[in-house]
Amino acid sequence: MSEVVSFINSILWDTLLVYMLVAIGIWFSFRLKLLQFSHFFHMFSVLKSGSSSSTTGISAFQALMTSLAARVGTGNLAGVAIAISLGGAGAVFWMWVIALLGMVTGYAESLLGQLYKVKDSQGQFRGGPAYYIKMGLKKPILATIFSACVFIGYGLVFSSTQANTMTDALNHAYHIPASISGLIIVVLAGLIILGGVRMIAKCSSILVPVMGISYLALALYICALNYSLLPDIIILIYQSAFGLTEAGSGALGAAIINGVKRGLYSNEAGAGTVPHAAACANSRHPAAQGYVQMLGVFIDTIVVCTATAVIILLAQNELGNENLTGIRLTQSAVSQHVGSWGSDFITIAICLFSFTSIVANYVYAESNLVLFKSDNLVGRSIFTLIFLSMTFWGANASLPEVWAIADLSLGLTTIINITALMLLSTTIVAVTKDYHQQRKTTALPVFKKSNINNIQGQLTKDIW
Repeated sequence: MSEVVSFINSILWDTLLVYMLVAIGIWFSFRLKLLQFSHFFHMFSVLKSGSSSSTTGISAFQALMTSLAARVGTGNLAGVAIAISLGGAGAVFWMWVIALLGMVTGYAESLLGQLYKVKDSQGQFRGGPAYYIKMGLKKPILATIFSACVFIGYGLVFSSTQANTMTDALNHAYHIPASISGLIIVVLAGLIILGGVRMIAKCSSILVPVMGISYLALALYICALNYSLLPDIIILIYQSAFGLTEAGSGALGAAIINGVKRGLYSNEAGAGTVPHAAACANSRHPAAQGYVQMLGVFIDTIVVCTATAVIILLAQNELGNENLTGIRLTQSAVSQHVGSWGSDFITIAICLFSFTSIVANYVYAESNLVLFKSDNLVGRSIFTLIFLSMTFWGANASLPEVWAIADLSLGLTTIINITALMLLSTTIVAVTKDYHQQRKTTALPVFKKSNINNIQGQLTKDIW
């Protein structure tokens, strides 16, 4: 089974997804007139004026924090370390590229998630790619396949990768057995999950800003300590990205592949996951939530991942040939800069990052229960039990094994979602045009379906 997964991943990640992700980013950058650059500062103003939470949906800020809770995790700390270990410093550059292209892709998919959202049995908003595939493209079979991939990926596998990184960090720092830390993770996650989407959103709105600001403050402190080395690090990243270092062009392919792979795993742009969080929000216009989630891609990769990369690259000479990878490389790098307490800080950070990712992943997978007509007490109970069981399993599994399955799941959902985005391009462009036209006369555009003639498929009647 391991050989089969490895073979499929090599096809997906070494060629297919690299081209697809770059192509879809370029496509929407062209169709939406470089929206991620021309309207860059509008992302912040939309978040500031975003709608508040209610009984039907969460606020724009909570939706962003929920998506960041899922995004900011192992990919930012352990994933960046793996990318640098396998692809060198040049992988960081290609993470930036995929993030800048991914910003507009994230905008497009989040707009659709908000546009084609539905209400569940409790009257709360739900949505995601499965819904815009079914309602927009009218392809229920493809929607079912996507939902199945999400259940496997986010309902089973991704919680395992987060738990795996947490237990590995705790074992490395404090020698806590994985079975004990895994049990604690499951119990705490279960308590929050039982409170539903609103509880998860509230916890994310508190934990994500606190841990994010603390981590960035540490990175800035380390940069201040090593300010004279920063120009050399930037030059190294650029040279390695284009095969201009001593290693030559042989390392170029590894830099691109690992940069793109870990960049996507971290910011999830194009993977079809963030639309689940975007759909849960109250919004006056679908495009507004698109801008909010576009900001999420920027924060995740350009800000947080870059912080991790700089920390590691600044310590590479001191680390020597210790042959560290994953979260242990990040822990050791921070310790080299600030002393032994650095390992403790990273251990706490990765635990918080990964824990919020686990509960946010639950939202992504659970959002698809409506599609399978399992949005009831029995369906949610069975799914929750399976989700927590797989989280405990992941806490005790080997790192390569878990990451390989995670790559496979993410690759499959990405292929389906990118295909759907291309087919729904007409709707994305039309809704965006309506939003920008309204902005010329009002600060807060309001969506009305009757104002747009070429929306594909059907929308839920009692929402818009």
